[in-house]
Amino acid sequence: MIPLEKLEKIAARYAELEIKLQTAKGHQVAALAREFNNLHEVVGIIRRYQSLTEDIAAAELMQKDTELRPLAEEELPKLKEAIEKTTLDLQTSLLGSDEDGKRSAIVEIRAGTGGEEAALFAADLYRLYERYAQTRRWKFEQLDMSPSSLGGLRDVSFQLRGRGVFERMKFESGVHRVQRVPATEGSGRIHTSAATVAVLAEPTDVEIKISPSDLRIDTMRASGAGGQHVNKTDSAVRVTHLPTGIMVMSSEKSQHRNREIVMQVLRAKLFELERAKVVDERAAKRKEQVGSGDRSERIRTYNFPQGRVTDHRINLTLFSLTRFMEGEMDEMVDQLIAANRASRLAEWSAS
Repeated sequence: MIPLEKLEKIAARYAELEIKLQTAKGHQVAALAREFNNLHEVVGIIRRYQSLTEDIAAAELMQKDTELRPLAEEELPKLKEAIEKTTLDLQTSLLGSDEDGKRSAIVEIRAGTGGEEAALFAADLYRLYERYAQTRRWKFEQLDMSPSSLGGLRDVSFQLRGRGVFERMKFESGVHRVQRVPATEGSGRIHTSAATVAVLAEPTDVEIKISPSDLRIDTMRASGAGGQHVNKTDSAVRVTHLPTGIMVMSSEKSQHRNREIVMQVLRAKLFELERAKVVDERAAKRKEQVGSGDRSERIRTYNFPQGRVTDHRINLTLFSLTRFMEGEMDEMVDQLIAANRASRLAEWSAS
């Protein structure tokens, strides 16, 4: 619920600025005009929200009148639908636009505890996100991949581009835990293993500038899976960012493409460092209910024997694991976005 007294304060400040602008002089004009323009859109939505609230109250009062009840019952559903949309618009306007949410993303998946079963689970997550990208009509491009001996993945990275990529994928950062009977387990015992996911917002070249003197670039022979897949040339590229110690490696077939990939990933990692500073400052004031997105935080459990997937940040369990693994993630993601929005709104209301 949006506190009405805070909305009234915003509207009052807008009216105050409108009066002050009529008599302002010199450098005051620019500062007042900037604040006035920033409030213009949100005040328009506040007035629409207040008007709809009054209309709903009036319609509910009409329901008590026998003659007016049919008209009220016809109007109320339309009014409630309108105020629901206006509430979302108002929340978005009050909280500010999430510029990072509009970015492309680079996703890294690494097998964690659990040996080969963890690598197989990492491969499952990779396929999950590939299918989800297809349902969202995002562009999916593999960047680097290190397969395990039994068909799993020790680590893999890929790029996602499209509408709302980072906004919807950022909640995947953290530790994903799986509980199931491995294919290699003869006794039927359930094993627990894990994989780590990192979702990095992708910056532009202008936002992150890297000095060549800050880099150490090494080339080496890429390790293949054996046989015809062995890479015979020194095509793998490893770049180390000396000021931070961040190291990125790519071992695709083309050395030129590997250089592109490592710089692309390095920019995303450096951008993530800057984003993390802002998140840490905010978290120091108030920990977000949805979680920090720290890759060391356990966020979700996939229980195959029971066919359920549980997100621990919002205590949501879906008993549709098979469909979920086929890329039907929207129900979970929508709930995470809603919880994050509610948390941010509560923080704004308390400020």
